[in-house]
Amino acid sequence: MPAKIRILVVGCGHMGVSHARAYHKMSDAFEIVGLVSRGPASRQKLNAEFGGKYPEYSDYAAALACSKPDAVCISTYAETHAEYAIAAMEAGAHVFLEKPVADTLADCERVLAVAKRLNKKLIVGYILHVHPSWKKFTELARTLGKPLVMRMNLNQQSSGPNWETHKNLLRTTSPIVDCGVNYVDVMCRMTGSRPVSVNGIGARLTDEIVPGQVNYGHLQVTFADGSVGWYEAGWGPMMSETAFFVKDVIGPKGCVSIVAKSAAGAGKSADVDSHSKTESILVHHADRQADGTFARKDDLIDVNDEPDHDELCRREQEVFLKAIRENTDLTEHWQSAIDSLRIVLAADLSFREGRTVKL
Repeated sequence: MPAKIRILVVGCGHMGVSHARAYHKMSDAFEIVGLVSRGPASRQKLNAEFGGKYPEYSDYAAALACSKPDAVCISTYAETHAEYAIAAMEAGAHVFLEKPVADTLADCERVLAVAKRLNKKLIVGYILHVHPSWKKFTELARTLGKPLVMRMNLNQQSSGPNWETHKNLLRTTSPIVDCGVNYVDVMCRMTGSRPVSVNGIGARLTDEIVPGQVNYGHLQVTFADGSVGWYEAGWGPMMSETAFFVKDVIGPKGCVSIVAKSAAGAGKSADVDSHSKTESILVHHADRQADGTFARKDDLIDVNDEPDHDELCRREQEVFLKAIRENTDLTEHWQSAIDSLRIVLAADLSFREGRTVKL
């Protein structure tokens, strides 16, 4: 039986909790050698869930030196991603890194270069890559012909602790950068085409955030094959829950849409489990008969395999485990990570400079 992978979990917020639960459940493959967070409350609460069995650390460098892990899971704020990931790889560890890879394109490229140079497995947390329904959604979108029109958003009416988390995130990143990488990555996979230009807009809807930062953003991206896509994201107690959940793709042959009635219901925008819900996929066919009426009825595909957030994170860790044990070629995965980050950072630049950014 292969030796267990000694894993250090860095960051004990929402994503870190789900990943730690995955490692704890996968105890035949992983051994948690430490929980790291700057403040004690989050890691103590998480460790209590596991019976207090894991070492706790407040300092990342000390944890890395003391625990000597085979792998590190990083779920901290984006501004620390590059520094932490590089330190882990230089210490001999493989890395699971929450998206985005970094908060600048240069740092993203630096992280990927180190992974390649040191021959370390680096998996970026693109959670929709492991979601069976989103895989089906992408597959169906590819049958609609070209060009595609892709419409997606993820607005969150946050309050209490969720709003505090969002305000902390907003100190260094905007919603269209933090969440947008997931969805523009989906767009890139749907079109299979090169993005060529990006436009972005933004708005500061509260005085509670850092001056110069925005808590609402919208991007538009154009692809070489003529496809276009937009993505919208906003955080805060002022956000509307009307049409906050839009996942829709249109092509010459029809359209495909995620239909998530319960996930898109009132009060659900702040529920992270609802962000990846599909429930069913609606396929509309544009074919018409001689009299101009539609030749085929719409198809409603019910989704049977609908993992919750913790299960999706567990499936991500299965991918990480396979990459380590089977020496998976991650070239395509890394290219996806840098392409999607390039688009959302271009959107942020477009808003701040008031111009279209050519890629």
